[in-house]
Amino acid sequence: MTRVSVYSAALVAFVASAAMIVASIAMPNWIDYSVTTANGDTIRKTIGLHKSCSNLDGHSCTPYPTKSLCQSEQRYFCTMWRTTGWLASFSVVLGLAGLVSFGVTLGGGKYKRESGWPFVSGLIATFAAVQLVIISVVAYLFDHDDQFIIPGWHLGISWYLAMFSAVLGITTVGALVLSAYLLPPEDGYEFLHEPEEA
Repeated sequence: MTRVSVYSAALVAFVASAAMIVASIAMPNWIDYSVTTANGDTIRKTIGLHKSCSNLDGHSCTPYPTKSLCQSEQRYFCTMWRTTGWLASFSVVLGLAGLVSFGVTLGGGKYKRESGWPFVSGLIATFAAVQLVIISVVAYLFDHDDQFIIPGWHLGISWYLAMFSAVLGITTVGALVLSAYLLPPEDGYEFLHEPEEA
């Protein structure tokens, strides 16, 4: 049966996983372009889920994908990229739901800890699955869209943060499931509080 220590460790891992996906959304660095010119200057452009930044424009950021990318032939890319951004925002909601489920399970006593692991594990698994979809779609677009054919493009730190977030989520689910089946039940009884006399 799952113990307080296992849930506490899983909560710490899940908070780290959720923090990684929030950071990856906040940083516009899912796909990165960097090249050094003959003069020794570095040209850099980063693309996030919702904006793109470039040092050619004085490190300013603009909304992404642009309207020109959402016209006729590029509509597929635009739709996929915006869907990925929506899924990333949805994963934050799943992360908040996961935190609430941890709070209810940890605060609900021995019975909740022993019986709540499937629900908590299911939420974390869904959270991790959404991360896997996000990184898969971005990697697919990176490999197959013509705008990234020019040498110098590579997956950015936000993509790797999302990947580590998914791996950490899957590991957390595995630890919760294994602890539920392999650990013995918690010992002892929980004391009932005497009602206060009025």
